[in-house]
Parts: sequence; structure tokens; C-alpha cells
Amino acid sequence: MSAENPYEVVAFYKFTSFDRVEQFLPELKQFMLDHDVLGTVLLSEEGVNGTISGRPDNMKTIIGFISEQPEFNEMISKSSWAPAHVFNRVRVKHKPELISIGADVDPINGVGTYVEPEDWNALISDPDVVLIDTRNDYEFHAGTFEGAIDPDIKRFRDLPAYLDEHLDPAKHKKVAMFCTGGIRCEKSTAYLKAKGFDEVFHLKGGILQYFEDIDTQDSKWNGECYVFDERVTVDQQLAPSPTYHACENCGHALTTKSRCHPAYRPGKACAFCAENN
Repeated sequence: MSAENPYEVVAFYKFTSFDRVEQFLPELKQFMLDHDVLGTVLLSEEGVNGTISGRPDNMKTIIGFISEQPEFNEMISKSSWAPAHVFNRVRVKHKPELISIGADVDPINGVGTYVEPEDWNALISDPDVVLIDTRNDYEFHAGTFEGAIDPDIKRFRDLPAYLDEHLDPAKHKKVAMFCTGGIRCEKSTAYLKAKGFDEVFHLKGGILQYFEDIDTQDSKWNGECYVFDERVTVDQQLAPSPTYHACENCGHALTTKSRCHPAYRPGKACAFCAENN
């Protein structure tokens, strides 16, 4: 936290069996309203996933309240900072899945091997490792790890089709995956494990944890990290970056140069929209 960025933004998740969704949902929503905490929390029978913002003391109270639920003990969370709220309302929703990969996978009982941020550079420097960025194309465009493969997907549900077409467990013995906070890799690595891949790895805590733990001079990250809130991207110090704005139509991160493209219409469309029409 700094004087310029006094608001805390926390992304968190946990895959676990949770059968109290309808009971807990109104309690959590009211708790957030009472403590001036804004953002989205998804509750499901497979766990919890959310990104919220507020003053640090209030955020500590809310995260503590969620973590006190027996099912959400040891919940994974990651903080960054912003000059003000990065959301404009409270949304607490019951969803059938925390995040959908479009396939039947079990992230509670069968995910890949977690790799600590301090061990990540060595792993992805191994020439035998296939490094997959599991995020959408507009996220990849804003920044990614050196040597990462872009599946060129518009949504996470499209990833299995790419993996089925381009990866073979007989040929690709080591696969490493990463995403923003770690939740997508829970399902993508579970998917590969179910397909017969033995050595599957994912970055523990995701890109945001890597930014916190690894000095910029030692980083193998190029660019910035797309986030799904008003900041659009954060830099490797986890601070909001002025470099990008988001297209309100397709969500693609836009630089100043791309906002000068003839196809760019503020609030309506951009060059990336035009390419996909």
C-alpha cells in the first residue's frame, strides 16, 4: 500500500465441496455492503472465487470472515493495490461452476504439481517444457512469460480444443501452465492429467504471486498483466498501469497506438473486434 494506492484489491479462490451456498450467499453480500467492499464473489458447490476491493482494514475483515468458514480454510488469496475502488458494485452469485473449462474435470482431487514462483524460472527455461498461457488472447497481448505459447482463445472454454489438437502425452512429456491468479490452472492441469499427461505443472498463486515474489531484474515476464477490473493492467510492482485501456466490446487491452486505429470507436469497437467480424 502507498499514499497513491490506498485501496487493496484481493483475488481469492478455493476448490472444495460446499453445500451451504444458499445460506452463505446473503450473509456474505450483506457483510460486504456493511464494510464498503465492492466486487464479485462466485459461490458454487465446488467452492469460492472472487475479486474484491476496499480499504485494508475492511478487506482483512471480509477475507477473515470468508476464511472462517470451515470449507474455505487455507483459501488462496493475492493482494494488489489501487488508488480507489476498482469495482462499482457488490455481486455475490451462485454459479454451477466457479470457472468453466467446458469439460468434466475434478480440480478438487486431481490437479498438476504446484511450482513456487522462485522455482518457476528454472522450470520454464527447461527446453523440454512446453509452456502454455491458459488465458484469453487479449490477456496474452498485454504481457506473458518468455517462450509462452498463445492458444489464441477467446474464452477459457476454448482451451481444451487447443490442447487436444496440439499436445500429445506421448510427445510432450512436461507441460507447464499459468494464469493470472491460479484458478484457471486448477482446471486446465486437471484436464491434462485426465488425458494421460504425467508431468503437468502450474505456477502457484499465478502471475500476481510471481510479481510479488520475484524481483523485476530476475523476471522472465514481458509486458503487463491484464486484470478484470477498472485498472485493466498492472505492472510487475502490482501497481495500476496507464499503458492500457480495455475495449468495452471485446475486452482486449488497447495501447494508445491501437486506440488511434481507424476501426477504434470508443465504447463500441476496436481493431481486434474488426479482425474477428
